[in-house]
Amino acid sequence: MALNHGQLVRHCVHVLDTFDREMQSVENHINKYLKQQMIDDESDQTFIIEVFSNCIRYSSIMQVVMDGFFAKDGRNTLRSEQNLYIVICYLAVFRLDELGMIHFKKFVSSQDVNRMYRFLNFFLNEKNLITWIKDGWEKFYEHEFVQISLISTLQSWMPELQQMLSQMKNKIDNKLKTKKNESTKATEIKAFNLTQPRPRSIPIPEPIPKLEKHKPVPSTTYKHPVELDSIKDNKEANRRRAEERLMEASKLQFACCNPEKSRKTVERMNDIIFEEDRKLEFDRHKANPAPAFLSQEVPIKLNTAAILREGKLYQKREDDMIKKFAALEAGAKDTSDFDKWQSEMKRKDLDAQLFEIERRRLAGKLSHEEAILARQELVTDNKQKVQAMKEETQKMFQEYLQQKLREEQEIRQLVEDTMQGHKNAKDATKKIQEYKRKIVQEVNEESRELMRIAFEEAEAEMKKKMELIHQIRAMEAVPIIRQKFVDLTATSGHGLLGEMSIAELKERLCLMKTAEKENEENKRDEILQSKQEKDQKLLDTLETISRHRLEQTKSAAVKLEEKKRSATQRKPEYQDDRLLEMQRKLDERKAQRRKEQEKSKITSNQMSTDRTRSLINQKP
Repeated sequence: MALNHGQLVRHCVHVLDTFDREMQSVENHINKYLKQQMIDDESDQTFIIEVFSNCIRYSSIMQVVMDGFFAKDGRNTLRSEQNLYIVICYLAVFRLDELGMIHFKKFVSSQDVNRMYRFLNFFLNEKNLITWIKDGWEKFYEHEFVQISLISTLQSWMPELQQMLSQMKNKIDNKLKTKKNESTKATEIKAFNLTQPRPRSIPIPEPIPKLEKHKPVPSTTYKHPVELDSIKDNKEANRRRAEERLMEASKLQFACCNPEKSRKTVERMNDIIFEEDRKLEFDRHKANPAPAFLSQEVPIKLNTAAILREGKLYQKREDDMIKKFAALEAGAKDTSDFDKWQSEMKRKDLDAQLFEIERRRLAGKLSHEEAILARQELVTDNKQKVQAMKEETQKMFQEYLQQKLREEQEIRQLVEDTMQGHKNAKDATKKIQEYKRKIVQEVNEESRELMRIAFEEAEAEMKKKMELIHQIRAMEAVPIIRQKFVDLTATSGHGLLGEMSIAELKERLCLMKTAEKENEENKRDEILQSKQEKDQKLLDTLETISRHRLEQTKSAAVKLEEKKRSATQRKPEYQDDRLLEMQRKLDERKAQRRKEQEKSKITSNQMSTDRTRSLINQKP
């Protein structure tokens, strides 16, 4: 009994699904499948055998299409349906001329419409077919075979295929119209005698949903953190200390201007400044110490703009001091008492902040020690669990080895059976190779004849080209007179007002060059004069800068001595009951942690000795 189109496609797909290339040969598998399914019709057998064998033979062509389909349009398609699309692709590429459009439509319509439309819409797209699909096929086969045997057949059937796709699209969208029989009469439409519906009542409007109340902004968003104040104070202290060191370094910059100082004096001053910088240390209770680059001497290179800017700054300070003294003479009030009170209050605030920092430091260490103790307890529990899991895995490993031995014996027997099938397949491949060799010899003889004719035509055309080249070279060999006599004193005669000869033009250019040189000399003199004035101004400003810097260094040294004296006299004390209690708890946690670590070391050593003993006992 002959099979229909849907059953044939189903058998072809099932054969491909059950085939294993490494375990079975093509002939043994197809013969075994036909016997199992009891397919007796010769036409059905030949169709299934040809489709299966050619799908395996041209698997590289089908794989190019499948990879592109699953990468682009088939992302939501199951990989288990791949062999169905391979069979449809093979029928469209290699068997469309033999089957015809009617049988091909029957094969396609026997499957799901959505699947077939998704795949054929991707595969029969001319843009995909001509561009990357063609390039992928040409990696495995020659250009002539791909163009003639594969692409041309599809392009010749492209109108009918596109019409089939449009019909499938209409079927999916439920747009197909039923064909009317011309013999039947059209039914006459009569209006129904229905009562008029009542007018619809106006629906009650739905209540407008109210938005949920948003969470209030936390108070910490717009609150100024305390740490920023401490950071700002530390930055200010670092900046002042850096300015003092820069002022000390500036003493040596203009040492060459003072003829009284010798080289040894300058070196001695450098050593003194270096020793003072090394003795300076920040308070250990400060949160953010000064950066390392401020503790080194920074060489300052003053350019013209910096000198003028600094001179203007000092001039402005002198004017401000003059105004201040004039105001004090007139009876203005001095702000020294207020500044002293303000510095005292800042010092008290700083002590409170340092106390808070010390408290936080102790709290952080205490929480760290508690976390370490919790971690040690967790490690001990995990070690016990791991020991139990190791014993269980050892038992499972023994069972796995026994099962693996049984599977290896079964696989060895299966390999012997498959090797016997491969021997039969080799004989069939030798017969096919001999047949192909005969076809190739016939094709080579025809190609040699065509090449001989093409060479004769090319040789005749080359002779014609050589004759034309000889004629062109003979024409180019004729000499041409190109000498022209020029009079430099004569004009061109165009009738212009400013027309002049070449000699007159050269003379005028010489006069212009001399005039330009005179202008350049005048400008040079002006520039030199302005430079001298500028240098004199810079020297004056340098003198004022050196004088001011000397005064500033003296005042900075006095302030530094006072600051050292006050720092030695007053040191913050943190004798508080809360801090002492936190320190006591911290010491207890540290002692407990050390005990736990010693216990864990002892247990680990015991476990290692037990493991070595068990290994020694296991050895034969």
